[in-house]
Amino acid sequence: MTTPASDENRRQVLYWRLLARLFDQEEQPALESASVAVLDDIGLPAALLDPQVSVDALVQRHPELAEELAAPLVDEPGVDAEPAAGAEPAADGEPAADGESTSAEARDRADERDRAAEVRRAALLSKLLLNVFGTGTGAVTAGQLSNWQSDVGRLEAALGCEPGGLRARAGGPPGTRRTGGGTPDLGTPVPPIGPDLDAIEADLVDRMHLREVLADPDLAARLNPSMSLIEQLLRDKDNLSGTALANAKSLIRRYVDEVAQVLRTQVERTSVGAVDRSVPPKRVFRNLDLDRTIWKNLTNWDPESQRLHVDRLYYRRTARKTTPQRMVVVVDQSGSMVDSMVNCTILASIFSGLPKVDVHLIAYDTRALDLTPWVHDPFEALLRTDLGGGTDGTAALAQVQPKIAEPRNTAVVWISDFYEWRGEQVFDGMAALHRSGTKFIPVGSVSGSGRGSVNPWFRERFKDLGTPVISGHIRKLVHELKTFLT
Repeated sequence: MTTPASDENRRQVLYWRLLARLFDQEEQPALESASVAVLDDIGLPAALLDPQVSVDALVQRHPELAEELAAPLVDEPGVDAEPAAGAEPAADGEPAADGESTSAEARDRADERDRAAEVRRAALLSKLLLNVFGTGTGAVTAGQLSNWQSDVGRLEAALGCEPGGLRARAGGPPGTRRTGGGTPDLGTPVPPIGPDLDAIEADLVDRMHLREVLADPDLAARLNPSMSLIEQLLRDKDNLSGTALANAKSLIRRYVDEVAQVLRTQVERTSVGAVDRSVPPKRVFRNLDLDRTIWKNLTNWDPESQRLHVDRLYYRRTARKTTPQRMVVVVDQSGSMVDSMVNCTILASIFSGLPKVDVHLIAYDTRALDLTPWVHDPFEALLRTDLGGGTDGTAALAQVQPKIAEPRNTAVVWISDFYEWRGEQVFDGMAALHRSGTKFIPVGSVSGSGRGSVNPWFRERFKDLGTPVISGHIRKLVHELKTFLT
């Protein structure tokens, strides 16, 4: 029978070994041998200590671990272990009866099992944390990147998060916990580590020999598109050719299609335009206004037969008034804004498909590029961008001004961190657009995670102008644009 102290020591060995692997190599030999002994004692394979072995590979070798690794490895806060069935604590000063003695022994056995389970969970959780955060140095292969992304998913499950919850990829708050019914429990958040995971992934992508990987169709097929990978592909696209270029385009296309599917759902949740009551409703079943039909026919209720006789059906009006609107989307394509650029290029293509919405797309750094001819195809638009360089908004203003024919029916959406080379000159031009009656919408970040930095000088002046900067999740921008178009 193990003591509480021995189980606690085992857990400490495993966690100290994890910290040593991540931060300090001096204690490594002693902690490694102690950790091997702990795993052998609790019946777990030594492969748990090898950070080179992915969790998927571990489960293939040891399928008995699959169920444990798929379940949350952390306890829900505020949930105490239940006492053994029939256990009643003895009153102070009273000797324990035979039944109570038996119950105490049962509780001791249950406590021992709980402590052993905690040691086991510590070993499994240490494996996940080491695989995700202990990525080492040196070159990275496509397989290693794919395994790391898979291990991140395993860690999310272990922490009780929804898929993508740690990085808010699914649209919820970072670190949203899962509950039994699948509804996020916002009262028990996991610390938001999305920025750290994004930085690790970006480092892994940077350490890849990406051109060699893309030149091999088998290796390229193992890549899962992510923002870090797409940024690297967009930066290096001019240096690719043949098979490597074709594989790069395929990855960009896959990512664009995935993001577009999510954004299209957000855009289509509400209709554009007010109801046009001058147009009679279509008399089809999907437009039937059942509540109004019942209400208007209540005078025909027959108490004897207990039936409502309907002599007239009422339908909802679905035709909407739409005024031709022009939307000019200006995107800073400097390296710091790549996430926003990708999202807004896709978003512009979705709005361009709405009736009577004329969308123009301009990307800029020290020069401005009019991407309007490709606004319907975000994939082609992104391939024509040129990431990096400085930021000179005056070049973009020169492209925007000729596109504003009717200011009252025009919105200019300007996405940037607003660290401009000619700050005052750029702001004066933006203020002039606003005063002309144009709907000017400055946007600091429209990423999936809602992170971003905005020049505080511009932020204060936009607030004084009455056009505060939108910063946060892309849903905020979608809502603002739908309000303008309605």
